[in-house]
Amino acid sequence: MSRIAATFAKLQAQGRKALIPYVTAGFPFADITPELMHALVAGGADVIELGVPFSDPSADGPVIQKAGDKALALGIGLVQVLAMVRAFRSRDASTPVVLMGYANPVERYNQIHAPQDGLSAFVAAAAAAGVDGVLIVDYPPEECQDFAAELKSRGLDLIFLLAPTSTDERMQQVARVASGYVYYVALKGVTGAGTLDTAAVQAMLPRIRQHVRVPVGVGFGIRDAATARTIGQTADAVVIGSKLIELIDAQARDQVAPVAQNFLREIRTALDS
Repeated sequence: MSRIAATFAKLQAQGRKALIPYVTAGFPFADITPELMHALVAGGADVIELGVPFSDPSADGPVIQKAGDKALALGIGLVQVLAMVRAFRSRDASTPVVLMGYANPVERYNQIHAPQDGLSAFVAAAAAAGVDGVLIVDYPPEECQDFAAELKSRGLDLIFLLAPTSTDERMQQVARVASGYVYYVALKGVTGAGTLDTAAVQAMLPRIRQHVRVPVGVGFGIRDAATARTIGQTADAVVIGSKLIELIDAQARDQVAPVAQNFLREIRTALDS
């Protein structure tokens, strides 16, 4: 059982929902990410989604794009992101970490680095660093069978996005290869865009569960404790990214971790109430 699956099983046994914060690696300071990740755990995070900076994102709104641009300017790439996960793992052996990003950095990593033990260089390096799951926005499920098998052979999960426009056929394609959890994009658009229709989300989740047997997390548009609590009544996990990025942007370095921790604690309290 992967660390992600074990975490969801434990939460289900406790009658609790997973809290999954997203932060961009290397933002807002190049060396702060492991410290920030520990603060998120202290604030109640069950899983951490760590964004891999990329110059041409297709799913990220202005807030996360800006964070990615700053991280890239600070010299943060996939090599540095894996080093951050290793640093986090030196003090935390249990909290699952999911890398979220795009195909280009992964493919480029594989071009530069030699395969290891029959696996792609990326899969081998991610497993060695302590990564637990991978969400590659532009990897379609129908082309991911081999990638999913490689990840599974090292105990890693392959996570996919579903959207309000996803057809039953698409959900079935995702269900064949997804593990860990699926991430339901609650808005038509990019991260941080629009106002979340909680009733529409709650109506969609039973349809998703007709096809998908892994837990369902919901993100894109959750910005406060009240919305998180409402979504948590139906979803297995709540994902928060853009609001968290907004809060830590422009903070003094010594305030980044405390601000993130305090915000997440509010969300955790709401989910548990």
